[in-house]
Amino acid sequence: MFSWHLGRLQSGSQFEGEVLLVTGESGAGKTTELVNLLRDFNSHGVALPNGTNASIKICLLDGKGTWKDLGKNTLHATGYSLSERARSTQSKISRRIKQQGEGQGIVGIWYDEVQHILARKNDAALEEVLDCFKTMLKGPDWPMLLILSGVRILEDQIPKFEQLFRKVTHVRLEEINFEEEAETINSIVQSYALEAKLAFADELFTDDFLHRLATASAFRWGVVCELTMKAVCRALTNQSSELNRNHFIDTWASKTGMHEATTPYTHSAYATAFRRTALFQSATYS
Repeated sequence: MFSWHLGRLQSGSQFEGEVLLVTGESGAGKTTELVNLLRDFNSHGVALPNGTNASIKICLLDGKGTWKDLGKNTLHATGYSLSERARSTQSKISRRIKQQGEGQGIVGIWYDEVQHILARKNDAALEEVLDCFKTMLKGPDWPMLLILSGVRILEDQIPKFEQLFRKVTHVRLEEINFEEEAETINSIVQSYALEAKLAFADELFTDDFLHRLATASAFRWGVVCELTMKAVCRALTNQSSELNRNHFIDTWASKTGMHEATTPYTHSAYATAFRRTALFQSATYS
């Protein structure tokens, strides 16, 4: 997407930016993936036709925001602070964002948790917010790339706004497909253990354990990594030389308050007790 964007900048012709929409359940790994992607992108400092180096900034959103809050938060992400008392129109704020972008080589903005700013708004307020996004995409003055990420409700919200949706490339972070990806889970667990210089208990190689870990994670990649890291930390805290199932059990019990006998790693009916739609909850625990 950036290669296309750079080519249009070099051509000098008027164009519109594109939108990367990244969706997935909470804990799917969206934020981690995008943080790593942007860190790598920004480190290259690609030269732009105006003599600046390309970068993409991050802007966090919340549900209380109006179009003006969106504009102010975007300006803040570019390093420009707009006074709380400033009386600015949407067009003035958008113009300032593009000026900041062009002056610093900011080719795009990543808005994380976009569902927050779209939630609980009437049609008019929603249209104002979407207009802000659309204005940032359009030329002739410094069109930008937008990255919008959030939970899967965005998949229903964004298509309602045709002018924005037609610019969207959608990447969906899917659930773990255990039958096809058990070996990847195994590789993740082993990698974290090796990084911490821990041996790897034989019981962790089994499909039974790997499926229990996937179930504990509600089949979400980000949670697999989180639970594995915390189990490794528990092993190091206990001065263990080996990562084993007990470290995962202790981590779960500590996080949820459940008894060790009722965790996904120990429950005989774990596959039905722990559902994909209820992260860190049990249908049978009280």
